[in-house]
Amino acid sequence: MFYEVELFREVAVLPENLDQDRLVSTRTVVTRLLEDLLREKADKDLGYFLAVTGLKRIGKGEVVDNSGDVFFPVVFNCRMFLPCKGEIMEGVVHHIYRLGVFLRCGPINYVFLSARKMPNFRYVAGESPVFLNDDLAKIEKDVVIRFKVLGVRWIEIRDDIRKEFVMLASLEGDSLGPLTLPGPDGLDL
Repeated sequence: MFYEVELFREVAVLPENLDQDRLVSTRTVVTRLLEDLLREKADKDLGYFLAVTGLKRIGKGEVVDNSGDVFFPVVFNCRMFLPCKGEIMEGVVHHIYRLGVFLRCGPINYVFLSARKMPNFRYVAGESPVFLNDDLAKIEKDVVIRFKVLGVRWIEIRDDIRKEFVMLASLEGDSLGPLTLPGPDGLDL
């Protein structure tokens, strides 16, 4: 689910980014805010930070400690992405195993689609393994798949080094599975 939210952050600006009058440009504050959000990547309750869509207010900076860093309170709007159970989404296959496939979906790197949740598809081993169904629809590397979200979990690994969502997917339902794109002559590829 995509949505927009108003957020508040304290943005630290290093002393070397201040001018002679101990002032800082809006550009410097916004750049630091974007760097912080990029590093943070996602929030357990809010989802993934996709884009800052508006800057509402930058407050007066305060020196908080002896380092000379200046902290600015910033209020801004941000577009978010929070995956939800039951949602229909699209992802790209990046690994194929006998037990299923892993997809990437936007900022989510780990969407697992179990072979048990792919009705009428069977695993075909080989140098480039695939899942094939009776209609010759093929699930292979780099194919776009429309799927239903079965579950979503937030994971934190090694003291906040990696924080992200992982999902379980299913092809059980109408209009789910590998997507075909129309070719130049109007025929499906």
